[in-house]
This record gives sequence, structure tokens and C-alpha cells, in this order.
Amino acid sequence: MPSLKTLGCYLEFMNRDLLKDDVRKSTDFSKTDQNQGVPPPPIQKPIPEEVEIIKLPDPESCDVDISLVGSISQRRSRRSFSEEDISMGELSFLLWATQGIRRRIDHGHAYRVVPSAGCRHALETYVAAVRVDGLERAIYRYLPLEHGLIKVREQPDLVSTVTRAALGQRFAGDCAATFIWTAIPYRMEWRYGDASYKVIALDAGHVCQNLYLACEGIGCGTCAIAAYDQDLMDELLGVDGEEEFTIYVSPVGKV
Repeated sequence: MPSLKTLGCYLEFMNRDLLKDDVRKSTDFSKTDQNQGVPPPPIQKPIPEEVEIIKLPDPESCDVDISLVGSISQRRSRRSFSEEDISMGELSFLLWATQGIRRRIDHGHAYRVVPSAGCRHALETYVAAVRVDGLERAIYRYLPLEHGLIKVREQPDLVSTVTRAALGQRFAGDCAATFIWTAIPYRMEWRYGDASYKVIALDAGHVCQNLYLACEGIGCGTCAIAAYDQDLMDELLGVDGEEEFTIYVSPVGKV
């Protein structure tokens, strides 16, 4: 029987292997659902019947008062926010900047403003709206195809619940809106099988960096969070934790 030290070393190297791309050598891509002729999963989750779609303002109408060079040079993680609301126009801009669609190709593919491996875009965007002018305090899901929102659930103690789900990090709830991204792995698995998981994580990084840069352009700040209570955050969003689960969190507020 291997020693605990040997077992620990094995697990360490196995975890490191998740960062490598050796899995492509052992993945039989001919057996993926794409290559078996299975239609691709839809671009976004279905919209429940009789749910109101809240249309967002045109993102290009948002007043961005900084250059790209300025956004890059000033970008930093910000954990302190003012009590000022963000506007619906600003929220619209941030949602578009992180998951906006440039052109729909078909049922399962669309070009967006962020890159994704194989154009698979395995992420969904939720917003815990705390101080958004014109928007009730609640959890919402972004609809990139309609550029709108639907309310997922009302949460009277939203600030404390989000903070608790973020392992007590107060700025996660003490902000104007917390962006919460989930992964739907099958969207990527459909094409890449076992080679899906590293690129899903990379895609989340692309999305969050766009949020950082877009925030700098409208006088906001953000700070990416990868430490959270998985079960509590999934429960807050109403996702099952298996076919869809939280992967990244980033609070936004005026600075």
C-alpha cells in the first residue's frame, strides 16, 4: 500500500495535469457527440414560459470616458465601492462587454465579444443586483440573444446571502451588482469530450478580464473571486451543481 506521502504527491501531480494539454493525446474525438452527429446544445438556457424579459438599453449608448490604453494601465482589483447606484445603461454595457453576441450563426453557435474554445461558450451569466437604478433587488440571468434579463429569484437578504456564499468576503455583497458565472460543461463536452475542462476555465478568465476593462471605462471597479462556497452559491442561483454550477464571481461597484 502506498504511503500517505506518496499518495499526496500523486494527487499533486494529477491536479497539475489539469493545467496541461496531454488529455488531447488520449481523447478519442471521433466519439464526441459532435462527431456522432448529435445536434449542438443551444446557445443559452431556455426562457421559462410567462417570464417577463427585461430589455436592456443599447450598450453602445453608455458613456465610456476612458481609452483602451487607460483601461489597461489603470486596471486593478478593487474591493471598496461607494454607495452609488450603477445605471441600467452601465449594467447593459458590462453584460454586453462580457457575453454580448456579435452574430448568431445557428442554433448552437454565435460569435461573441469574448473568445471561446471552438465557439462553444459554456458560461451563463447571473447578476445579484443590489444597487442598480431601475432594477429590483434580486437575482437575474442575462439573455445574450435578447440582450435582456429575467428574474431568477427574489432574495430579501441578498447582501448577507451573497457575502456568506463568498465565504464572508464582505465586498462580494457590499457592491452595486455581483456578476456570477456558471458553467454548463456539456456545451464544451459536446465538441471536446474529456479535453473540455481546462478550456472552460480559460474561457472564464477571458470573460472576467473584459469585465475589468469595461468597469474602468465607466468609473467602476471589480475584483474576481474564485473562493466561494460551492453549494451555497449554486443554491442561490437555483442551479443543480452538476449540469450547471458556479465557476467564477466578480462584484462590481462605483469607485
